[in-house]
Amino acid sequence: MIMIDEKIEKLILDNQSLLDIEFKKIDELAKINSLKVLNAFINNKVSESHFASSSGYGYGDIGREVIEMVFAEVLGSEDALVRNQFISGTHALSVCLFSLLRPGDLLLSITGKPYDTLDEVIGITPNDSSLMSYNICYDQFDLIADDFDYKKIEYYLKKSQVKVIAIQRSKGYAKRKSITLEKLENVIKFIKKIDDNVIVMVDNCYCEFVGAFEPTNIGADIMVGSLIKNLGGGIAPNGAYIAGRKNLIHLCSQGLNVPGQGKEVGPTLNINKSFLQGLYMAPSVVASALKTSILASLVMAKLGYEVEPKYNDERADIVLAITFNDPDKLMNFISGIQEASAIDAHAHLEACTMPGYKDKIMMASGSFTSGSSIELSCDGPLKKPYIAYLQGSLTYEYGCIAIKHAVSKITKG
Repeated sequence: MIMIDEKIEKLILDNQSLLDIEFKKIDELAKINSLKVLNAFINNKVSESHFASSSGYGYGDIGREVIEMVFAEVLGSEDALVRNQFISGTHALSVCLFSLLRPGDLLLSITGKPYDTLDEVIGITPNDSSLMSYNICYDQFDLIADDFDYKKIEYYLKKSQVKVIAIQRSKGYAKRKSITLEKLENVIKFIKKIDDNVIVMVDNCYCEFVGAFEPTNIGADIMVGSLIKNLGGGIAPNGAYIAGRKNLIHLCSQGLNVPGQGKEVGPTLNINKSFLQGLYMAPSVVASALKTSILASLVMAKLGYEVEPKYNDERADIVLAITFNDPDKLMNFISGIQEASAIDAHAHLEACTMPGYKDKIMMASGSFTSGSSIELSCDGPLKKPYIAYLQGSLTYEYGCIAIKHAVSKITKG
């Protein structure tokens, strides 16, 4: 049963004018991105025939070809690889890295350590199938005051032959700010002035349609994202994309499929309509997720909790970090999100180990698609300072109800 504290209702009502100012900005952004998507559909002559499926090898799938042309146009890239064969965003990142790097090459992360799920891909946690096991070198350094360490970047590029620079825009399980498009554009220009041959790869998960542009619009060579996050619009049941320079996408297609066949194979298995409809809905769904995040940020800050970003900050992704400094409050809040979900609201949550993560994770995900982050979800590692990471919501109305319930659960103890 949904529980809403009257004090929380009043807090929101008293601050509705502040919310309305931010919501208006989000509505304008959704219009910009909706126009971009619609033009891509029209320009590429999307028709009902493109919903048809292929099986087996997937030869001659015209729907798959149109999907990749539409995604490329929307993302401002030369080409795109959009496939249901990708298990996750992590899988797409792994395919991208293994496709671009060769033994002896150097991979450099300039946003600190990537998501925990990439530890064994890279070899930070030893694995006989990691990049490091193939003699691919790796190094990383952190941001400085939530911006790039330009001195270290210059030092590395002048002293070493860096093949790929990796940039993770979203914060992951860290306290840092996510990377805005402005900061991203500045660092890409800086990198390219020093060495134009370096491949700049951006992990764009959680960030699509949060701004009016995407990384490949502003100089990134290649970027990666999941379709059970922003661009799937809550409709795509799985999959991911890689978008960027045509020659790099060619390498990635062979890394995913077979050298010599690349993009020409890959059965769509009735996914085409879901991918297209999900992308079509994505600007509106991302807007709902942003409004839900803004509401939660304002309410939690008013209640004295540390939040990142603040309700009126410029946003780079759909993720809101809430610091509880208390394991019980963390677990109660996350449980509250689960209780206000459409699926498995009755489930009793417990922190547990998950593949790819070192710490036990508490996770609420009452979603129609397992693990979908564009649907309302909330998770966090059970370690100090006990930060919950809230993201998604297919509609603002459902997000608003869930936030009210979760907050009421912690304010009533």
